[in-house]
Amino acid sequence: MNLLSGEYECKLDPKGRLVLPAKVKGSLPEETGNQLILVRGFEPCLVLYPRSAWRVIHEKVMALDEFNEEYRQFQRNFLRGMTEVELDSIGRFMLPRTMLRYAGIEKEAIIVGIGNRCEIWDPERYDNFLIKDQQSFSKLAQKFLTTPDTAPTSPLAA
Repeated sequence: MNLLSGEYECKLDPKGRLVLPAKVKGSLPEETGNQLILVRGFEPCLVLYPRSAWRVIHEKVMALDEFNEEYRQFQRNFLRGMTEVELDSIGRFMLPRTMLRYAGIEKEAIIVGIGNRCEIWDPERYDNFLIKDQQSFSKLAQKFLTTPDTAPTSPLAA
């Protein structure tokens, strides 16, 4: 899979559409075409997945036991508001109003490429979620990058 990376400042048009930056669009897997999946993030942001990346996650979420209450709660909340979005001829896509409210996005947004996905943030909220203390950031890097066999894994990891 191609790597989605970078930070891009964007403006929403009056209809709530956002133009996907050319570098991001160019990094999308070819099989994605013009269709992407938009979901609510765990933090107050939106997450945009190419279809191939979403398919892997969706299969794991749907494989959870529907007779387990905790799994059902997770599925319900994780898949809440999941929307297929389609890029138009100039790379714009519509952000549903409910999603914009969730993320606190009004007129401006930051698109952040994070490997298999992009996060879409309100610029002020994004800045508030970034680590400001470089020493703390360094400690996290040491924790997660120098001891891979002891790093915590996602419950959705294969």
